[in-house]
Amino acid sequence: MQQRMIGGRSVAALGYGAMSFGGMYGATDEATSLACLDAMLEAGITHVDVANIYGLGLCETILGTWIASRKPDIVLATKAGIVNGTPRRADNSDAYLRAELEGSLKRLGVERVDLFYIHRREQDRPLDEVIGTLQRLEQEGKIGGYGFSEIAPETLRQAHAIHPCTAVQNEYSLWTRAPELGLLQECARLGVALVAFSPLARGMLGNRALDHAQVQDGFRGRNPRFTEPNFARNTARIDAFRAFCAARGWSTPATALAWVIGAGDHVIPIPGTRRAERLHEWLPLPDLSAADRAEIERVLPVGFAAGARYGEHQTLSVESYC
Repeated sequence: MQQRMIGGRSVAALGYGAMSFGGMYGATDEATSLACLDAMLEAGITHVDVANIYGLGLCETILGTWIASRKPDIVLATKAGIVNGTPRRADNSDAYLRAELEGSLKRLGVERVDLFYIHRREQDRPLDEVIGTLQRLEQEGKIGGYGFSEIAPETLRQAHAIHPCTAVQNEYSLWTRAPELGLLQECARLGVALVAFSPLARGMLGNRALDHAQVQDGFRGRNPRFTEPNFARNTARIDAFRAFCAARGWSTPATALAWVIGAGDHVIPIPGTRRAERLHEWLPLPDLSAADRAEIERVLPVGFAAGARYGEHQTLSVESYC
């Protein structure tokens, strides 16, 4: 597998997002989750991403159990900055970030994480104050580097000027291409990794089309792209992409991931799944030619997705820039 750099460490170009263990996309159990992590490691994936709020700590706990028993050589990332409640809010204070990081380290069973993200930026808190906290956590050996999730290019420029940023995490896939309007380019210019979450469109870019009943509960059920008539329109467009992949003998998710990886040498997609058999569908990654990418653009042109990627209730501190 191709290699990429993140915070001075070499990792596989394909990472892993460990959100599904918390039940966000359906019920699972610890044994199934551990087997999925084993399959991930066997596939050569070496960058694992999680967050304190995924399953309200459950995802970190499962990952910690796996780390303790397998002792893997991985680059480990977690996130903090979102306070659960009604409504949710962002808190980037020194006290909150420190307390949440300590909780994450305990659940993960480690003394340090390689990468610590601000999950959502608290807009009213000065950026230099937040970066100061992150710098001190680096100096204390608690984190290897810092990142932000869902920020604008201008925020990245400001943060990086205060203290070098390791990575920015943003949704990026064939159906969410907003990073191409500046964030993708700014990360490349500054030497910052762009970690692409939901590169398989929250399950839409799988080998099999989702049934609408599958997405009615939980996060996807309140997402405009998964509500009708948007869901049917999006499914029809993606069915054409599935046909394109099948005609070439390629897995649909593997092709979608290869497309994201091909967007730049600094891009690292982190698909997630709770089952090993789904993870096996991600590989091997096809070697896309310029002609292949052009045909994919014809089948799924930029902006094809019907509906916004988030509902209004899901946009907590997501920075817009276009």
